[in-house]
Amino acid sequence: MAKKPDTIGARIRYWRMRRGGMTQAVLAGLAGVTQSYVSQVESGRKTIDRRSTLVALAAALQVTVADLLGQGTESGDPARESAAECVPAVWSALIEIEDGERRPSIFTAERLTAEIARADQLRNSCNYPAMARMLPGLLLESAAVGGAALAQVAYLASTCLRHLGYRHLALNAARVSVSAAEDIDDRAWLGASGFIYAQSLPIESAPLAARSADRSLAELQEDASDVRVRQMLGQLHLMAALASTVDARPDVARDHLAEAAREAASLGDPADGGGFNGCCFGPTNVGLWKMSIAAEQGESGKVIELSRTIRPQVLKASNRQLSYWLDIGRALADGGRRDSEALAAFIRAEQAAPIPFAINPLARDAVATLAQRAQRRAIPDELRLLAGRIGVNLAA
Repeated sequence: MAKKPDTIGARIRYWRMRRGGMTQAVLAGLAGVTQSYVSQVESGRKTIDRRSTLVALAAALQVTVADLLGQGTESGDPARESAAECVPAVWSALIEIEDGERRPSIFTAERLTAEIARADQLRNSCNYPAMARMLPGLLLESAAVGGAALAQVAYLASTCLRHLGYRHLALNAARVSVSAAEDIDDRAWLGASGFIYAQSLPIESAPLAARSADRSLAELQEDASDVRVRQMLGQLHLMAALASTVDARPDVARDHLAEAAREAASLGDPADGGGFNGCCFGPTNVGLWKMSIAAEQGESGKVIELSRTIRPQVLKASNRQLSYWLDIGRALADGGRRDSEALAAFIRAEQAAPIPFAINPLARDAVATLAQRAQRRAIPDELRLLAGRIGVNLAA
């Protein structure tokens, strides 16, 4: 049996050959990149740093970005497989809720509040498999109550499913959150549900994500005196900035970033490290999103420069520290001259959030690329251990 391709470059080559043996030169021309770039990506010597490049390559190959990332099809990671066992029940619960059915609650109000808090703690620690095990019952219990409880639990479900690679189900959960927020007409939750909806859209839908964020921004303006609403306004500006960057509209992205920075400067970082719904909005989170946007623009030097001004540990969400170290690592790995520093950053990223680092296709590819380059020399023990922990096959 042929080995399943387990890197982005290997999947690109697989789909290229499936398209009648399309040459690298033809693929490069269709995607707007060079043949040399395609060759280096397929051979594992280079990673894909930009979402927009993934979109262009997927469109040229007539597949989805998820196909290139292996999301929804990859197995072998224990954490993801543990969560996958719960996904059918989560899907069933979401269908039931969207269909309007409501079961009688078996939880007391106090127990429901405690279970939601526990799920939120698991989100902050990025323990998505444990979250997934809670979700089927918690979704149905929150649906029996409705309102803010359902909006929050569906938000948590969408976050969990997206990070596990089930973006289509994450979108279903986001729609449930939006509907619940609309029922109670709570502007802060309308903002939160609008934010998670935009985040759940596939990468190919960056223009739609930007428009969706813009609509949510317009809906929230009349309640901008509410601190919770202001935090969500800031988050929506960040979402719109990233989506506009992917959509090749840098001027629009710059305007959204400026608005987010202005809002963050007046609010400051949340005192508890999380803020409303754990969104972490403030100057630190704006800085982290600026790093991600600089990475999307291919500005590795700017990523590293920005990182020197940011202390992600002031935020309690582990995924914020993961984002920080992963962006630094990928920036340092660009060009291949600072691979030892990149490895140190990737180790810090894994320490911050082991589960999402291990199942993040971009993180796995970055480690695989370091290993590919190191094979010309002796692979450092630290790199060999990191690759083993996240299932990267050094013999490939």
